[in-house]
Amino acid sequence: MVALALCCAVSVYAQDNSLDAATERRLKDYFLNYKLDAATGYAQARMKSYRIDNRQRIVTITANDAFAAQDFTAKMVSKIYRKVSRILPSPYDTYKIRIAVNGVTIDLMVDGDMADPNSIVRAWGNIDYKGNAWVRNVSRPFDISRGLGNRHLTVYASHGRFYDQKKGRWRWQRPSLFATTEDLFTPTIVVPYLIPMLENAGANVFTPRERDWQPNEVIVDNNRSSLGAKYEEVGTGSRQWKDTEKPGFSFHDGLYSDHENPFIQGTARQVKTTKSKSKISIISYTPDIPEAGRYAVYVSYQTVEKSVDDAEYIVCHKGQETRFRVNQQMGGGTWVYLGTFDFDNGCNEYNRVVVTNHASRKGVVTADAVRFGGGMGNIERNGTTSGMPRAMEAARYCAQWSGVPYAIYSTKDGADDYADDINVRPLTTNWLAGGSVYMPYKVGKNVPIELSLAVHSDAGYSYNGKDLVGSLAICTTGNNEGVLNAGIPRSVSKTFAKNLLDGISADLKAKYGRWVVRYLWDRNYSETRNPEIPSAILETLSHQNFPDMAYAQDPNFKFTLARSIYKAILKYTAAQHGTRYTVQPLAPRSLRTAIDRQGKITLTWEAQTDPRESTAMPSAYVVYTRSGGGGFDNGTVVSNTTYTMAPEPGTQYDFKVTAINDGGESFASPIVSALYESAEAKTVLVVNGFERLSAPQVVDDGRRQGFDLDADPGVSYGLTAWNGRQTCFNVNRMGVESPTGLGYGGEEMAGLFVAGNDFSYVATHTSAIASGHKYNVVSCDRAAIDGRKVALADYSCVDLILGMQRYTPYAVQYYKTFTPAWQEMFRAYTQQGGRLLVSGSYIGSDMQNDAEQQFLSSVLQLEYHPADSVTAEPAINGLGMTFDIGRRLNRHHYAATHVEILHPQGQAYCAMQYADGTSAAVAYDGAAYKSFVMGFPFECIKSPATRNLLMQGIMQFLQKQ
Repeated sequence: MVALALCCAVSVYAQDNSLDAATERRLKDYFLNYKLDAATGYAQARMKSYRIDNRQRIVTITANDAFAAQDFTAKMVSKIYRKVSRILPSPYDTYKIRIAVNGVTIDLMVDGDMADPNSIVRAWGNIDYKGNAWVRNVSRPFDISRGLGNRHLTVYASHGRFYDQKKGRWRWQRPSLFATTEDLFTPTIVVPYLIPMLENAGANVFTPRERDWQPNEVIVDNNRSSLGAKYEEVGTGSRQWKDTEKPGFSFHDGLYSDHENPFIQGTARQVKTTKSKSKISIISYTPDIPEAGRYAVYVSYQTVEKSVDDAEYIVCHKGQETRFRVNQQMGGGTWVYLGTFDFDNGCNEYNRVVVTNHASRKGVVTADAVRFGGGMGNIERNGTTSGMPRAMEAARYCAQWSGVPYAIYSTKDGADDYADDINVRPLTTNWLAGGSVYMPYKVGKNVPIELSLAVHSDAGYSYNGKDLVGSLAICTTGNNEGVLNAGIPRSVSKTFAKNLLDGISADLKAKYGRWVVRYLWDRNYSETRNPEIPSAILETLSHQNFPDMAYAQDPNFKFTLARSIYKAILKYTAAQHGTRYTVQPLAPRSLRTAIDRQGKITLTWEAQTDPRESTAMPSAYVVYTRSGGGGFDNGTVVSNTTYTMAPEPGTQYDFKVTAINDGGESFASPIVSALYESAEAKTVLVVNGFERLSAPQVVDDGRRQGFDLDADPGVSYGLTAWNGRQTCFNVNRMGVESPTGLGYGGEEMAGLFVAGNDFSYVATHTSAIASGHKYNVVSCDRAAIDGRKVALADYSCVDLILGMQRYTPYAVQYYKTFTPAWQEMFRAYTQQGGRLLVSGSYIGSDMQNDAEQQFLSSVLQLEYHPADSVTAEPAINGLGMTFDIGRRLNRHHYAATHVEILHPQGQAYCAMQYADGTSAAVAYDGAAYKSFVMGFPFECIKSPATRNLLMQGIMQFLQKQ
């Protein structure tokens, strides 16, 4: 505000005065020679112009954006003003000096935490939301007091598939580079990592692009439902359901055109509330799920005069119930995300959503459509759709399907979808947040959204093909006289942007040894100009620069990057409100199950510390359990690192554990399992040795750079998406922005999601072993073996899952099938008469030095020839059966894209064959021990019935005396 007033004064009172040429040259040289800090990269400071106001005795110098990109302190600003003053001749050397960039003087760019620790808190004053959150998971068995509880955020990934009116076709907004495109790459940071971290800290997160990567969609509604779905109302006494005065949702067959709003094409329902828990009115929404899997659940309702702030929703998922309370005093007339859950296929009461009229006070509950799954794009442009899942589309189309008004999602009157997509993100945020304490002077949906972050990647490349381009952040402080809707200064956005960069620089350097931060730009961008709340754009890295992407394609790097962003949001928000924060813990590790003599199951684990965050220590843990093929429950809080239960004999129990503290909840551990048959049964240990997460095969030999999806597509954390195979690897074409440029590739994979490692394969193996009803089963993760928390010799048989585990020199984290320590342990186990089942894709090729090959031949009784390759169809013959394994990338299960021919040694023999007659598995029936080694992952066998029969046969072979 002050800076703008100064600039206005200059323009009004400026006299026709100018400096002599020599002085002007010295001023320009001062800026040209000014040494910017390392964070600004290769930027060059420059003086753009100057003005002299003799009446107010002020010299105002305008500098470029690069000069403003540095981290100013009060001491730096004083020093700069002194040096500039010394350059000026009399009488100007006695004038007040002002240096401004984009209308803001540099003394106002001093970081709040450097100039005054309380400046951010003073900027917000007493502005704070104290009511019920938009959505609360009341089944969560713990509270979050120092995280992001009751905070509402807008966070989203950039771009998405859009219709280009000029070219008359749907296309990506950014080029196909290094097997991806920015439109697909940034969601792989935001959706599986960043948003869950924020939600685990207690935040309500709105994201204007579709967040659910499930291409199926089922809608249940009072007006019309998807085929096979059931909508049922039950009223009690005087509390009967009736139509609201406001219109509601309804959908029609076919596509949606511009101007169509599904949220005004139908009706919504309402009922008076009750405090009684027995005499309630309900609506049951039962979908007909086309295929089992994970589906996001969205509800909708209308906000009316007597809406309550705690409407009850119950999500039934695979027999479990998770309860939510939704504040219907905000956010009516659009889709409201509750969570993502596992559902069985078909239509039954164990997989549905129920809304009740139970509330804490008198009022009304309203109810409209419920949506399961992200679905496919259904917005037509010029008679066509994108043909892709809605999650891959730009935000413009998701906004229309969500009931956003036409004037918000189509700012260019339907003539420019690219511009519309940029604008709809901040404008939808304002539409939702208007009327809240953070946006009181704007009409909207009253959702108290207080911060907005756009996650992008950028262009640019290093000329030597080795250096990083790195990160930059963007804010806008000069718009609307430098003030946001609630009256706070827009400069708070610059503090937020700087916090993001500072955190990323520190965290990535600490973890990976190097990173580069380029600029902090204060510029006029729609995504930072239009939000009426603090906001920033984060350009995470360069998608055009191979060294950046060599990090960026690795899921471990994405986790570290996302955690840094989450921490910046946490700390910034805490500072704004003058509260203390605690960083959520990392996931527990070294999980293992055991069965005692009484048949009780004990689950044990260890905390994982975060060397970067002293507050991130767990204070307790949550054990999630599922049994009998049902869903995971809502968890049990335990204060130590052990959990014991009495099982039902013959029932498989699967467990996952999270760590919690006052800041929230960690990601979940890998799944481990246990099964108790009887005291007399032998016990099989299942070991999850497949923990790998990896980028695709890296090519970097001096002449070529890139990623080879055919050689190895990598292993994502859950689902991911690729655009197509890279076709140009020529480093001499670096920076060329055409299909012949380095990194460019095809789009043959566009529209497909690809499954990675979901860390659930212990349950798959346990289920197959359980089908024989002969053995007790316990399990552990790889860290439990590494830490020698589990003694292999205690078990009659070990089933080792290796999946796609292997060592790659380019990975940011070390992985290996059999480390030297593991070779020693498994050699000792077999020498003691153990029975060993091993399956995986890289058992031979990952063991190539002399000691490793000796282990293969002397312990696993096999030999691997690197020249061998399997080119036949995926059919495999063995144990009297012919079966298929999944070798093609798909969204349901990771693919065994690589399998190996394993040659038997000595007395071992070929136990399975590929379709071309080569050896797929080696069995050894020795006097001292027995082994069965498969050159492909057992869990990739497509048919569960086949897996069961094969496992029964293998166990019979291994366990025979």
